[in-house]
Amino acid sequence: MNKKFAAAVSGGAVLMLVLSGCGEDDSDKKAEAWAKKVCDAWQPELKKIETADADIKRVSTESSKPEEVQKTDSEAFQTKSDSYKALAGALQGAGVPPVKDGQATQDAAVKGFQDTSKGYADLKAKVDALDPKDQLKFADGLKDVANGLAEASKGGQDALDKLKTGGLDKVMNNQKGCQVTVPSPPK
Repeated sequence: MNKKFAAAVSGGAVLMLVLSGCGEDDSDKKAEAWAKKVCDAWQPELKKIETADADIKRVSTESSKPEEVQKTDSEAFQTKSDSYKALAGALQGAGVPPVKDGQATQDAAVKGFQDTSKGYADLKAKVDALDPKDQLKFADGLKDVANGLAEASKGGQDALDKLKTGGLDKVMNNQKGCQVTVPSPPK
């Protein structure tokens, strides 16, 4: 059976990680308990990321004033930074996943989410430094910020890829908390 496990990684892109689930057996019980713990903690953070992405999309597609764009983007990047830090914390707090190379999988995923948290904090600082009164410079500055979205989100992508290759995709797919669908923002 195929389901989609979606996590928003950046205001410019949505990370869709297609996970396939299969039948459960006794050896999956520990992994499922671990995944439930992680996904339950992730659910509110994924919703915050989804809302932040929707806010960024809204101000980028409307005739918004530079001050509103700056304020909205700054708040959204802060939310995303905080949420990715919380995703990393939830992974750390859940303990080592019961899979082969569990510690390495956990360490790499935690680092990826921490890197994305820092990336969004850096984008927030860049947006905050822009002068919305000079519309031309502001627009150029926003282009630089937009160009940094892929780099900011790379850690989160790497984290999810590591969880998938670590074999956790099957059990995480079954958890309601990890099943968030996020609309794709405009490019």
